[in-house]
Amino acid sequence: MTGLVPGMSTAENYRRFARQEAAGRSPKYAALAEAVADDALVLGFLNALPPDKRQPNLLFAAARYLLNSPPTLDLLHTFVMQMPSVLTDVMTSRRTQTNEAGRCAVLLPALAQIPGPLALLEVGASAGLTLLPDKYSYDYAGHEIRGNDPLAPVLSCEPRGPVPLPAEVPNVVWRTGIDVNPLDINNTNDLEWLSCLIWPGNEERSQRLHAAAETARREPPTVHRGDLLDDLERVASEVPDDTTLVIYHSAVLAYVDEETREKFATAVTDLGAVWLSNEAPGVLPGTDIDSSNGFVLVRDGSEVLARTDPHGAWTEWLARDC
Repeated sequence: MTGLVPGMSTAENYRRFARQEAAGRSPKYAALAEAVADDALVLGFLNALPPDKRQPNLLFAAARYLLNSPPTLDLLHTFVMQMPSVLTDVMTSRRTQTNEAGRCAVLLPALAQIPGPLALLEVGASAGLTLLPDKYSYDYAGHEIRGNDPLAPVLSCEPRGPVPLPAEVPNVVWRTGIDVNPLDINNTNDLEWLSCLIWPGNEERSQRLHAAAETARREPPTVHRGDLLDDLERVASEVPDDTTLVIYHSAVLAYVDEETREKFATAVTDLGAVWLSNEAPGVLPGTDIDSSNGFVLVRDGSEVLARTDPHGAWTEWLARDC
């Protein structure tokens, strides 16, 4: 979900994670984050890392990656006291690149409103699993939409309010992503890392990850190694003529500073693209709304479309004009 909140101590950020992000989603991680917030040993280890490497998601996933099971506070103590360099190496070399295919279910109603054919460009694309919205099938509480890959998973999403559910998936003729550290879905270690980013108690997400990975293997999306500012124009120049360019992202801008967000907004506008942002409330100016511990789906930087579940379980439509 989000990174650390500036101005909060590491302990305060772990308490925030426990009470606002993991609560109700992963009791095990909520309890572990509360424990870390009161633990001088682990806090000391974290505070010796660069600020952007102290996140709960990153610590817990790194420990899980090394252990092959979710960590406990005692096991974190073992790493910190006996193998701090091993844990540090994973945390500094890896990123919180959650690639939740379920997010396509909250993006689909917005994508279906855009005149096609569509050219999709996702920033922070990770392994590219959310570059395949037309491949997956969908079930919105009985409203079923068939995707273009009959073997792809069915993404279930609870629609709340007047969600403009389409009859079919959009016509996507071009897709590519940008990521500072692209993951390879055919690389066993990368796939394992994605698995470790899924919280205990979310086993259905693990099943969805592996099904989405199989979908991506059948038609691999291109993900360029690059920066969301420095390389956006270069990658967008490859978009075919007579298509509508859609630039989108989920839980990406929360990890960059405000100046970078502003420059990114300007760059997207200059390209004439449709911009879909699926981020935590307040990441974009004017979007600091109550989102029930969820994200806010925004079009073109200011038009709030919906509240969304961070993993795609529900979407609550807010826009009046559908």
